[in-house]
Amino acid sequence: MAKLKLDLHDIYNKGDKIDAELNRIVQEAVEKKIELVEIIPGKGSGALKKKVLRFLDQKHIRALYHRVEKDDKNFGRIFIHFRF
Repeated sequence: MAKLKLDLHDIYNKGDKIDAELNRIVQEAVEKKIELVEIIPGKGSGALKKKVLRFLDQKHIRALYHRVEKDDKNFGRIFIHFRF
C-alpha cells in the first residue's frame, strides 16, 4: 500500500505554511489515490497536533478522507485514511 508522509518539525512555527503543506498532502493523496497519509506534528506541547486536527476537521477537508487515526503508541503521529 502506498503512503505519503509529512513531517511538520521544520515548519512548526509557520502557521500559513503548515496549512499550505496540509492542503498539498491531502490533495496529492486524492489525486494519486493514495490510501494512507502519515502526518508527524511531533510530541512537544501538543499545540501543533491540535492545529492539524482542527485543519482536518474542516467540513471541506473532512469530505475528502475516510477517517483520522491518532497513533496510540506514538503521540506525535496522525494517520489519515482515504477510501477510493
